[in-house]
Amino acid sequence: MAAGAPRTATLLMHCPDRPGLVAAVTRFLADHGANIIDLDQHVDRAEGVFFMRVKWELDSFDLSPEAFDATFAPAIAEPFSVTWQLHTDDRPLRMAIFVSQMSHCLYDLLSRWQSGEWAVEIPLIISNHETLRPVAEQFGVPFEHFPITPENKAEQEAREIALLQSQAIDLVVLARYMQIVSPRLIEAYPQRIINIHHSFLPAFAGAKPYHAAHARGVKIIGATSHYVTEELDAGPIIEQDVTRITHRDSVGELVRKGQDLEKLVLARGVWAHIQRQTLVYRNRTIVFS
Repeated sequence: MAAGAPRTATLLMHCPDRPGLVAAVTRFLADHGANIIDLDQHVDRAEGVFFMRVKWELDSFDLSPEAFDATFAPAIAEPFSVTWQLHTDDRPLRMAIFVSQMSHCLYDLLSRWQSGEWAVEIPLIISNHETLRPVAEQFGVPFEHFPITPENKAEQEAREIALLQSQAIDLVVLARYMQIVSPRLIEAYPQRIINIHHSFLPAFAGAKPYHAAHARGVKIIGATSHYVTEELDAGPIIEQDVTRITHRDSVGELVRKGQDLEKLVLARGVWAHIQRQTLVYRNRTIVFS
């Protein structure tokens, strides 16, 4: 939250579609003194589901978060079968970054934080390698090294979870973290772990996807940021983008363009989460503007 800006709350909700939903929610908020400053809604006609994001100033609002839950449930949630989340900006979101050995996404995230572009706190960086410790030190962020092998993975992830919880972490960002995250960590942070990976069209797996893409003569490469689920790289997508490739692009140029894209797409995904613009329904994400 910017200095001097009014405190706000954001409600994210979905429910079966029916007439009067927008009127009921806005009337409820107005009756309790809310000054609504942003509202976006969408109806998925195929599924018959209504989605809404509404943001309001808290200065004149007469319900605390606890009182909101107790009041909103009988007035709106129960009659309309609403599933909802309420977020307030009373404190900055606390974000931990997981990295391995590639630095491009880490530099981008830390630069956005250090410049004040993102009103978040970054209490720690976690890595399975020592490679990027100098980057963390350059930005003054504590760096924790957890070397991982098949034999110690469960024990190390338990230590990581304990550290995240001790630091009151709200969001985990995998900034090219080259480890498969276990179900235990995902369960601890459901819909609060964001990953980035390249998206080649067609897809190329393996250790050298850019080399394989170059050999095939691809014309488009891309990147995808998504929430992490137990199904590898198949979680709800937050943001995607592509860039054109030509025969003049070397492997090095593919890597450069791909990494640029990864930085941007990861940043957009994290920004949407920070702004409370994402609502996960089943295995897809509604991203409000």
